[in-house]
Amino acid sequence: MNIPFLDNWRKRHGGDRGTSLAAAVRGEPEGVAELLSECELLRVRAGQEGLQLDDSPASLEALDQLPPRWRDDPEELPWLGNDAGLYLGTVIVRTVPGAVWHIWPGGHPVVRLASGREIQVVEAGLDWAVTGAPELSQVYAEAAEA
Repeated sequence: MNIPFLDNWRKRHGGDRGTSLAAAVRGEPEGVAELLSECELLRVRAGQEGLQLDDSPASLEALDQLPPRWRDDPEELPWLGNDAGLYLGTVIVRTVPGAVWHIWPGGHPVVRLASGREIQVVEAGLDWAVTGAPELSQVYAEAAEA
């Protein structure tokens, strides 16, 4: 994957193309957070329904209320679920004090709360996209009270 900020980070730190995303998040967490917050497919589909995603907890509630038309496209479903999880993580990281992105060595992004608890947001997003549960706003509420 060609990620410009990651390539620049690798050059500054003497890394090569094999330098991990986990190392990048330690060196440039804002850039990784920006990358993970893109969620382009989800933002486009929400926009088509008249919903502008503003990275707020209220936007998660609004997403939960959308009719799940994405379930009609089995090719798009996993991508939209992945984006939903990354968007959920973005909202948590931006609004819950002490929450940060953490990348497991294999490249899997999770959100780590100040308590040390990790939330597997991508899995939550995939479950939401496929079945509607758990609701994104419910996962957020649990993270916010932890």
